[in-house]
Amino acid sequence: MLVDQSSNLNIGFHRKLRHMATIRQLLDKKGHAVLSVRSDETVYDAIKKMADKNVGSLVVMEGDKLVGIMTERHYARNVFLKGRASPTTPVRDIMEPNIVFVRPDQSVEEGMAIMTEKAVRHLPVIEHGNLVGIVSIGDLVKDTISDQTFVIEQLVQFIHGTR
Repeated sequence: MLVDQSSNLNIGFHRKLRHMATIRQLLDKKGHAVLSVRSDETVYDAIKKMADKNVGSLVVMEGDKLVGIMTERHYARNVFLKGRASPTTPVRDIMEPNIVFVRPDQSVEEGMAIMTEKAVRHLPVIEHGNLVGIVSIGDLVKDTISDQTFVIEQLVQFIHGTR
């Protein structure tokens, strides 16, 4: 089930004079590729895929339908700490079926607010009911730092009259 958090955000961010980056712009830079796993695959296979690709989450798909998300956190809390066996536990048993997501037209700041409010580190990007990408907290922080660096450089140039 998709859980849209955009309508009840109390993020306290104000639109600045500069244009705020959107999730769509971030995806255009980083790419739209999404790694996935089927709900009937084993947790072992999912964790191996995450390790091989150096990612912290996989979306769970049944055909073309997004049915959940699995993260390293789900593994740690629902397999390792409960003494389950990774090679025999299906992903469906530990995935999160209530998927908090972001839309491409939302700002990076809104994405960060959703992650903070819902205590998640990965957000699938959904447009018109379709999965079009995924963003992590690292992606959002990197983009924010890049924007801030640009603004600082512009201000320094303005102050020193080199612009």
